[in-house]
Amino acid sequence: MGRLVRKPQIPDLDAQIAGLEGVLQSGIGGLGGMQMAGARPGDNYLERMAKYVPAEIIGASMIINSILEQAAKSGGKNAAMAGFPVTSIAVGALVLAFVLTPLFCWYVREDGDAWLVNAFVSTIAFPFWAYLMGAVAFADHHDGNLAAILVLTFTVVSGLIRRARAARGAENSRRSQPPWRDRVSSRRSPASGSDVTFATHRAAHS
Repeated sequence: MGRLVRKPQIPDLDAQIAGLEGVLQSGIGGLGGMQMAGARPGDNYLERMAKYVPAEIIGASMIINSILEQAAKSGGKNAAMAGFPVTSIAVGALVLAFVLTPLFCWYVREDGDAWLVNAFVSTIAFPFWAYLMGAVAFADHHDGNLAAILVLTFTVVSGLIRRARAARGAENSRRSQPPWRDRVSSRRSPASGSDVTFATHRAAHS
């Protein structure tokens, strides 16, 4: 299982038909090793809900936030680090983590990942998680109960977001083709010397 949400995948019927014809032309015995790929629906609701959480960015932010929080407690409202106000540094760290979230999704992407959707949802999710963990940038407006409600609501709703455009496009492509297509390949049977004709049919899904 990859780190990011997986896209639904539709099998390439043209490639499967071509492969079947090749097996038939090489002999019926080759059918035993022929495997037809099936459609893969992608990640389910719980898997999407978990993968949309930008855990790596949140973990790094928690470490930075703990350092800033200690500095803020030691110096009070006028706390500073290297001459810069701690609150300004906290806001800058929050913005930086916000920008790094989609870049991280791009960096760890694999073939078949819906990384654009994952990056979009994870980037929106990050401020909610930062608010929940008590980011110094939200110190003047933090409320633990409100933070828990916001994170739970967003997490439950985010699991409903999925990338179905590719699946719909493949379905529309199949519907635009003729309802039946016959591909016939003939060869001479080595056992009987007679011509054997194999026909494969593909029906368009309705």
